[in-house]
Amino acid sequence: MAEIIQKDGTWAFDGDTLRIVPGSDKAVGLLRRTLGEVAVPLRAVAGIAYEAGRRSGRLRLRLRDGADPLLQVTGGKLPDGSDPYVLAVETRTAGVAEYLVDEIRNALLLDEVPDGPADRYLLPGPALPMTVGAGDGTVTFDGRTVRLEWTWHTDDRKTAAGPVSLPLEDLTGVVWQPARGLSDGYLRFITTPHAPRLDPAHDPMAVELNGFKKDPLMALLASAVVARLPHPHAPRQERAAAPKALESARATPAAEDHDVLLRRLRELGELHHSGVLTDEEFSAAKQAVLKRL
Repeated sequence: MAEIIQKDGTWAFDGDTLRIVPGSDKAVGLLRRTLGEVAVPLRAVAGIAYEAGRRSGRLRLRLRDGADPLLQVTGGKLPDGSDPYVLAVETRTAGVAEYLVDEIRNALLLDEVPDGPADRYLLPGPALPMTVGAGDGTVTFDGRTVRLEWTWHTDDRKTAAGPVSLPLEDLTGVVWQPARGLSDGYLRFITTPHAPRLDPAHDPMAVELNGFKKDPLMALLASAVVARLPHPHAPRQERAAAPKALESARATPAAEDHDVLLRRLRELGELHHSGVLTDEEFSAAKQAVLKRL
């Protein structure tokens, strides 16, 4: 077992899986705290590096293209504080970080793990159902339907259309773009790949994001949707069969580690107590975890 414990979080590798648990430090972003523990199978890893710095270093995990729906959505646009695959490391523990890097690299060589694209998601995405309010709307996803509801300051053209419900089978893609400088970001749901795109402020299929605290949670919700869409690297016949496979997966959910789920409940309780999650969000997330125990 190779393990490093920092204020930013804990990474532990047992030879098959790297378990990433976010810390309680204020530098840990809301996305990481909401996502909770992530179990990364070795076959999903493309590489790992320790980046030394003057005051602190960074452990940075690189996953195979297409292995994780969150990275598929964010495309390298997450800041380090929100990225679950970056760990701030105190200089005095640099040796421990380098040992962890060596252990994972050796395991990759011994298991002959390819570093090319994965043809299916090797991480499951966040637990459902999810409800996230940010920008000019609130989005809910229960595994079958995406629902968009608007706030009081939404553009009149969007509010006139009323709430939007999008069955999963009607979606062909999801795009998340964070705010940059004076430019707002957005989360957009796509049903017709080549249709003209409206400005996110006026598009009833998009939530406009203004660069505030909860914006990254929209990326987390987007990853939950993407995890249930056909994989971009899957063979054509598998993409066509994806909806049936999805129904089968819902009917027989995979068993999860009991301790992981208990830790997830504690994390949700802390987020609720600190005011990050509303009573409604906490109740929905708690019920989703309890169903998997």
